[in-house]
Amino acid sequence: MFNTGCCFDGNMAQRSPKQLVGIVLQPMEKVSDTLERKLGLFSVVIISLSAMIGSGLFVLPSLAYAEVGGGAWLAYVIAALVVIPGAISKSELASAMPTSGGSYVYIERVFGPLFGTMMGLALWASFLLKAAFALIGFSAYLMFVQAEYGEYVTSLEAALGMLVIISIVNILGIKRVKIVQAPIVAMALILLIGLTIMAIINGDADWSRIEPTLETSSDWIGMGETAALVLVSYAGVTKVAAIGGEVKDPGRNLPGGILASLAIGATLYTIIVATMIAVIPDASFFDSSGHVIEDPVRVFAYEVAGHDVAILAAIIAILTMTSMSLAGILAASRYLFAMSRDDLLPEALEDVHSRYETPHLAIILTAIMMAFALITIDVHAVAEYASGFQIMAYVLMCISVMIMRKATSSHAWYQPSYSSPFHPILQLFGIASGCSLLYFMGSEAFYGAATAFIVGGVLYFGYGKNHINPKITPWETFRLMFVDPDEAEHRRRLTAFHAADTHGQNHLTLHEFISAMNALECCDEGNTALREYFHHADVNGNGYIDIHEFLETVEKHGSYD
Repeated sequence: MFNTGCCFDGNMAQRSPKQLVGIVLQPMEKVSDTLERKLGLFSVVIISLSAMIGSGLFVLPSLAYAEVGGGAWLAYVIAALVVIPGAISKSELASAMPTSGGSYVYIERVFGPLFGTMMGLALWASFLLKAAFALIGFSAYLMFVQAEYGEYVTSLEAALGMLVIISIVNILGIKRVKIVQAPIVAMALILLIGLTIMAIINGDADWSRIEPTLETSSDWIGMGETAALVLVSYAGVTKVAAIGGEVKDPGRNLPGGILASLAIGATLYTIIVATMIAVIPDASFFDSSGHVIEDPVRVFAYEVAGHDVAILAAIIAILTMTSMSLAGILAASRYLFAMSRDDLLPEALEDVHSRYETPHLAIILTAIMMAFALITIDVHAVAEYASGFQIMAYVLMCISVMIMRKATSSHAWYQPSYSSPFHPILQLFGIASGCSLLYFMGSEAFYGAATAFIVGGVLYFGYGKNHINPKITPWETFRLMFVDPDEAEHRRRLTAFHAADTHGQNHLTLHEFISAMNALECCDEGNTALREYFHHADVNGNGYIDIHEFLETVEKHGSYD
């Protein structure tokens, strides 16, 4: 229902059905994906946790400690608070668009193909580089294990070897990914939780060391910068949405899995990092050269349980970081798959393996680019740039929900089975907090965004624009509802007319008129009243009304709220 001061202007432009593509007035039947739906709630949580339980606990705590000392655990809490609005917003979007491609799909559907191409490539690169970073991230643990057993393989050789293995596992199928990840995640959690409990019971922890220092503005700025740094630890919490096309009962399992893994991950990060800081002496966070260590879990295990357990911790860290990379390739490849499906990338990337039902070419291309990054690029630095895209994605998820809530009357395909609570306050908080972290990131966020926009723009205008059909996006409708609400409503009425005019005769029968009016939901008086309105508009009694008569009838008898 709508009750506006909208007045039909006979001079308003009349548009053909092709010019109104994108406006949908009634819910549409969801179209199934070409990928098999095999994942339940437990699998969603496992995949999401496996994407989180990696560098966030095995590398970043020492880097965070070097920035803010004992308050490093608080940076994880702040980062989680920033992630919550984006995760909840993404849950709503995922329940309305349960298909492979995750954040790219939502951004493309809401903002259009140009912005979708930019952010799709940015997110692909972000996950790709984070996966590459995970393979390099286990080098400190690998060096320790090799020193114990007298073996030597360079970190690059180990990373490339692992890359080949995890690429094959991804091609073999989603079930095999779960089979590999589940025991690794379990071992990592048992190790970390066990060490934490032992430290608390044994009295090894000095809890006075975890008090944050927040006395000056520079202290708060440092905490914000550190929160931006560790926020990448939570990137995996929404990564599973990228494989929404392979999730059973996505309206329940996607938001449930996302929110459950976020709660579990945030709790684990906070408690484990706080305990780690309380146990590890200050000097042990740095090597003999004064550089911050990159294997804090190994040191944590040594302080709590001795040398042998430290070896075990290092081995589990290697496996866990590999698991993180496995999940990274899984998610990154689905972005290419989704973009190809939308004709923004060559159609070959949409191919699904006839036996394993996985986008094998997209996986192979992602693996090749990861190898290139491992060999030629300073992955640590590039991963920092890519981290900014994750924050941008969270902000855009919040904006997208606000747009869709407002524009649903013109884009009724948006029918989420899960609705974000506290709308729009939660989304506004997510936008403000996300933008604040981007500010703390400084030039890295700006340069990363600029690169994505330039490359994405070139690719869109060079390829995508020539392969897609333009359509009205929810963002365009949202903007028009504020700038020119009469025109926005005019488009809805024209769409209702053309949708009901099934034979393309540019006039409506009584049955078609009733269908159009019901699609607009502009009359509460029932079909009897609608019949009366039709016959009143049909002044010549020929059984038809044209588009002008229809628009005048809607204007006169529509009850708009």
